[in-house]
Amino acid sequence: MKAFEVHGGNKLKGSIVPQGAKNEALQIISAVLLTPEPVTLHNIPDILDVNLLIDLLSDLGVSVERRDRHTAVFQANEVWLEKLEDPEFQKSSSRLRGSVMIAGPLLARFKKAFIPKPGGDKIGRRRLDTHIIGFEKLGVRFEYEQGEGFFRLNANELKGTHLLLDEPSVTGTANILFAAVMAKGTTTIYNAACEPYIQQLCRMLNRMGAKISGLGSNLLTIEGVESLSGTEHTMLPDMIEVGSFIGLSAMTQSELVIKNAGIDHLGIIPEKFRQLGIELEFKNDDIIVHAQEVYEIQKFIDGSVLTIYDHPWPGMTPDLLSILLVVATQARGSVLIHQKMFESRLFFVDKLIDMGARIILCDPHRAAVIGLEREQALRGITMSSPDIRAGVALLIAALSAEGKSIIQNIEQIDRGYQYIDKRLTALGADIKRIEA
Repeated sequence: MKAFEVHGGNKLKGSIVPQGAKNEALQIISAVLLTPEPVTLHNIPDILDVNLLIDLLSDLGVSVERRDRHTAVFQANEVWLEKLEDPEFQKSSSRLRGSVMIAGPLLARFKKAFIPKPGGDKIGRRRLDTHIIGFEKLGVRFEYEQGEGFFRLNANELKGTHLLLDEPSVTGTANILFAAVMAKGTTTIYNAACEPYIQQLCRMLNRMGAKISGLGSNLLTIEGVESLSGTEHTMLPDMIEVGSFIGLSAMTQSELVIKNAGIDHLGIIPEKFRQLGIELEFKNDDIIVHAQEVYEIQKFIDGSVLTIYDHPWPGMTPDLLSILLVVATQARGSVLIHQKMFESRLFFVDKLIDMGARIILCDPHRAAVIGLEREQALRGITMSSPDIRAGVALLIAALSAEGKSIIQNIEQIDRGYQYIDKRLTALGADIKRIEA
């Protein structure tokens, strides 16, 4: 098993370019199954989760021409549906939660698919109800194989319908969109997710010949079409990486320039860091994070303690709460971090407490952080990465800490952040991969 050995305390300097968006890539790459024509994708993040999905498509017979590590041409003119019954394929797909999104395109084109039990992060329950109920209303029948842990999906034909989602699930919205674009008639999806990645997906599908309106809202209308054609698409910068680099700069008292940050697509993220006292300067599409000795957490207008919580877009993405929590450990003031969506995502704070942070874990969803005001640095320890986002939050803590830290289970970090050790070393970080 690989681990990171980190010697903290270095101030970093320089510029860094965020990778292509992981969550967008998983949707966009799944969409290539909708057409037999070539689809060219740019700014693909070279990360474990995305590469696993590309391998799954290859196993299904999709032609993949990798022009470089970030550009590829996909062509699904021959898809081997019999692979869906292969135990090895089922095992591989269950490793990746993003594999659920191949179901919608397969249903649209071939009226047959399966959904494995979700893999990925161990951050609490991640239901598939939104996907399955949406498919059912479009005319899909399903059987759940209890022993094997996956859903078999079949349909004679897909018919447009009105859907009111019980939650604005991003992957659920994407999967239902896939199934609806070639259904007969009109489909409306109310309470749809409206993240920039869903908007990007809709734009791509429309370029392929789909008829989707309502982009950017929570009400999408899809008029079914007979078929879709090929297209070309470029991924947005990854907003989670952008937020991670802002947090890294703040914790290490470093001046960093985040190049080509996709500022127009960051929503409320910059404001949440400003609420923690982080000063950000925008220059064209770059973000300049200046070195700060002290940053002070804002209070609410009535003087009460600030609460930061996750919420469906355009609210705060849950993927950055771990980063915000770590940044708050060295701030002046206090904040309550409320993680509503997943009941296990805050359990990594025990590692931060061992490092010297002042945190009270109120319950599985809430943590009160009392900032150290840099009166003392965090101290290096040995720890394990429980999921992608907590792993990077711990890496940021280790880079700001005194002494040596060992971070184990870094495969979790590699699932979401490309070449993170090499990119941070180029900025002056002391980090290397070791055998643990």
